[in-house]
Amino acid sequence: MRNMQELGVILLAAGQGTRMKSALPKVLHPLAGRPLFLHALTTAQRLAPSRVAVVIGHGAESVRQAYGGEDVVWVIQEKQMGTGHAVLCAKAPFADFSGDLLILSGDVPLIKESTLRAMVEQHRNRKAMVTLLTASLDRPTGYGRVVRDAAGSVTRIVEENDASDAQRQIREVNAGVYVVSSGFLFEALSTVKNDNQQGEYYLPDIVALGLAQGKIIETLQVADAHEMMGVNTREELAFMEKSLRESINRKWMLAGVTLKDPDTIYIDESVAIGKDTVIGPNTQLRGKTVIGERCRIDGTAFLTDVEIGDDVELKFSVMLTGSRIGAGAIIGPFAQLRPGTELGRNVHIGNFVEAKAAQIGDGTKANHLTYLGDVTIGHDSNIGAGTITCNYDGFQKYKTKIGDRVQVGSDTTLIAPIVLGDDVYVATASTVRQDVPAGALVFNPREEKIREGWTEQKRQQMKGKAK
Repeated sequence: MRNMQELGVILLAAGQGTRMKSALPKVLHPLAGRPLFLHALTTAQRLAPSRVAVVIGHGAESVRQAYGGEDVVWVIQEKQMGTGHAVLCAKAPFADFSGDLLILSGDVPLIKESTLRAMVEQHRNRKAMVTLLTASLDRPTGYGRVVRDAAGSVTRIVEENDASDAQRQIREVNAGVYVVSSGFLFEALSTVKNDNQQGEYYLPDIVALGLAQGKIIETLQVADAHEMMGVNTREELAFMEKSLRESINRKWMLAGVTLKDPDTIYIDESVAIGKDTVIGPNTQLRGKTVIGERCRIDGTAFLTDVEIGDDVELKFSVMLTGSRIGAGAIIGPFAQLRPGTELGRNVHIGNFVEAKAAQIGDGTKANHLTYLGDVTIGHDSNIGAGTITCNYDGFQKYKTKIGDRVQVGSDTTLIAPIVLGDDVYVATASTVRQDVPAGALVFNPREEKIREGWTEQKRQQMKGKAK
């Protein structure tokens, strides 16, 4: 008797995807911010399988790196010889396994956890040897057809290339997702032949083999055919992207987030957003971005891997990457925060300000035309317009440290490495090359000269040259 409590997963991700016309393996093409295969893999892992094997081939190392985890077994299919051969390659990791195996493809990203659970439950309740997912399509072109007898029982799965004209009229198709007893699976696959139009070893052939042995073959028809749709072309990928993004946007609106123009807002599946946040048009939220409650994003914003506290305002046209922003901060318009930037509470970063690897304390402001790179700034300081931290000498980066309540005048150049103590006042148009003690004023003496009548003299001089 097989162990009914144990479930394994085999994910097929070895194909190149020739119709994508890309050097990149098909399963690595991004969908809603994640490689294609990770969608199906993550969904399957929610069933808490005892072991997972991923069959890889084209771009194997890149696929492995894209996952990054150590909780799956990687199986190499050196030569792509069909789905049956791909699954057979995963025999070794399940040599001592006696439960059921869920088999699915890495290019079917919309499959739902509820559908997979229903398949496993039906398979076990009816003591089936094979359970396959099917769908009814108005245009079944490209899919294997489910052939049934007069009583409605499955008799075989026939691939389109091998189907007769009559069989091609069948609308019920094989979705390519299976639950199979592990002992039967690998024994059956060892006898599958490749005498078909493609010369490949088809996984669906196990259905006919099971029937020949009197085994119970079950089917579960998915209610929404979109779940089982695969990605084979760039056009299908774009359609899938649109469908998934609409679903993501709908989820956040139902959760209390306002999207001003959902058609132009792109939110990756991995993003989290707090309630009562308002997001303007032409906004992209990518990666592991987390946005707090009651935030306002005016629009034309591009955020990647950003952590934002509550009540933050992002004005029009900002780009934030790998940064953390404290509650109540105001950023923009036309500002850029680069990786390693951390802003405290109520910080203001204004128009045409760029920060990189900058730690900026609570209440500090840099409102205009400033570059802050490799710098630490204390709380309640003010950085004037046109300030630059000169952090790079052509060979290496240097740090600037600015204390609390520091006032930096406009058009200031800070030559790192340098430390400005608390309560320092930097006069306008200063170039600071050495450390400044707390409470000091630093300035560059400059002689200001006025030449009266200079403009008229210059005009007369230029007229004389023109003659």
